[in-house]
Amino acid sequence: MELLGFDFGASGLVAGVDEVGRGPLVGNVVAAAVILDPARPIEGLTDSKKLSEKKREALFPLIQERALCWAIASASPAEIDELNILHATMLAMQRAVAALDPQPEYALIDGNRCPRLPCPAEPVVKGDLKVAAISAASILAKVHRDREMYALHQQHPGYGFASHKGYPTVEHLAALERLGVLAEHRRSFAPVRRLLGAES
Repeated sequence: MELLGFDFGASGLVAGVDEVGRGPLVGNVVAAAVILDPARPIEGLTDSKKLSEKKREALFPLIQERALCWAIASASPAEIDELNILHATMLAMQRAVAALDPQPEYALIDGNRCPRLPCPAEPVVKGDLKVAAISAASILAKVHRDREMYALHQQHPGYGFASHKGYPTVEHLAALERLGVLAEHRRSFAPVRRLLGAES
């Protein structure tokens, strides 16, 4: 198989890696890594953002069942604040790849840069539209993080996490002003930082 300039042998194990949650003001940044099984194809894989929630939820267990292996990992709000969002994203991706068993011989990373990995890796811009394994990873990461946001909504219903998933919408910013900053908020992100500065 020839893919993006890399020649894989018949048994080449290629991981697709993607993340979700770089933009929100709250919660983890989540990464997933998937090695698909060519003998067990999955219909309907594409960028998770182009799928309905219902379709993502239907594909989630299918990917877990049919992939050769998969892993979901994250970096916490505290790690995001300490490292910055880019380095925390790379850390989450490293953790996801490290959790794969078997380990990949090559990794294809959505976007324009790669984390440092034990195997060769290559970035693929719009990879979640071009590479099935990255599409699968994007779906796992998105569904997992959305579920974390639903759980946070149950604990703090006033913030609207179930609808905006932590992104800086008008609703979220208004709730921040009204209800204050939670432990799960990213203190280094400007709207949260400004609010904490105003309160101190």
